[in-house]
Amino acid sequence: MNIQILDRLAVRWGERLAGELALDRNGATRFTYAGSWLCDPQALPISFSLPLQAEPFEDGACKPFFENLLPEEWQREAAARALGISSGNPFRLLKALGGDTAGAMTLWPADQALSIGSSANAPVPLDDGDLAALFGRMAQRPMLAGEGPRYSLAGAQSKLPVVLVDNRIALASPGKATTHIIKPEPERFPGLAANEAFCLTLARSIGLSAAEAEWRSARGRAFLLVSRYDRITQNGTTRRLHQEDFAQAQGVLSSRKYASDGGPVFRDCFDLVRRAATDPETEILKLIDAALFNLVIGNADAHAKNFSLLRGDSGEVALAPLYDLVSTVVWPELSNRFAMKYGGARTLEAMSTGSFERFAADAGVDFQIVRERGASLCKRIMHRLEAGWETPGLTDRSAVTALVALIHDRAGRVLLKLAG
Repeated sequence: MNIQILDRLAVRWGERLAGELALDRNGATRFTYAGSWLCDPQALPISFSLPLQAEPFEDGACKPFFENLLPEEWQREAAARALGISSGNPFRLLKALGGDTAGAMTLWPADQALSIGSSANAPVPLDDGDLAALFGRMAQRPMLAGEGPRYSLAGAQSKLPVVLVDNRIALASPGKATTHIIKPEPERFPGLAANEAFCLTLARSIGLSAAEAEWRSARGRAFLLVSRYDRITQNGTTRRLHQEDFAQAQGVLSSRKYASDGGPVFRDCFDLVRRAATDPETEILKLIDAALFNLVIGNADAHAKNFSLLRGDSGEVALAPLYDLVSTVVWPELSNRFAMKYGGARTLEAMSTGSFERFAADAGVDFQIVRERGASLCKRIMHRLEAGWETPGLTDRSAVTALVALIHDRAGRVLLKLAG
């Protein structure tokens, strides 16, 4: 039975048409790869959950990938209100917001698909007053929904993709790729910007691949400036690299990103990397390190959407640099229960050597590998903290003094539990 199609969006990978997302009169979506894409021997699937095929993917198969491009929770609801559409209609939201998303995909109404990047409007740097006003607009209209720009980033925290002009923040020209993300600090979580900037910098300082971030403030409002790892700028031109988070790659809706809601657990994540990565042995070890780092810093919110796969210029697939690294346990009002259990344990206090043995089994590696890598990681963290630390942009070291003590203590406890 043919169902009437109400609307269509062109799905583009960079400048090329990869396929079409359609909305039928029953509110269901359908994704179909473009014939030209399928005929290209170099073409790649837009998601590991959506392999190359001529047949359309029905709503249940394609919705998770596309829906996961959108803001979540109150951010999605507020954006939908600003646009006058339903928060439960990802197609309409993507039509309004899908001009710049995570990864290489952009979504465009059919009559706009050929006008990408045609605007010559140069980005205008924002001063502190402009930034403070922008933060206020973001609170009312996440992603500046309805104001003209078509931005979309996943997550429940207020954020906005931007560009830099002479190291000053600016809104990108219509249709152009953004290069950075700003995350204003929420009033209910004072110190969050410093916390995340510190944790990302700590990860990089001990040899982990993590997003570059800088603490900044405007009119007394702290915010985080993050460099996008899914963008490459060469000779003044910015290109999008493709990425997808672990929920997208496993066909899981954002409402099920937590293991407690039926979402991915560590075993699922390691299985995904083993299947998807170009060099699975290396990437499995990187994911082990990432999981252990989150454990040590006390990031209880490391769910499936906080890990991603990144596709390089040559088509190789690797674990994306770490992002959203926050020590959530510093706020007593937040749960200290892990988003994904470590060997069956939901908190550090509940963990034992046996927990790490079961975690190693979930990763598909010998326990000795986890023990050695975990011990090395803890020692590097402790040494780094004892030797002193710097956080880009943050001049007040006292802002993270308590955090440093907490992480040092947790590293010591993890080291003891690994030793047995």
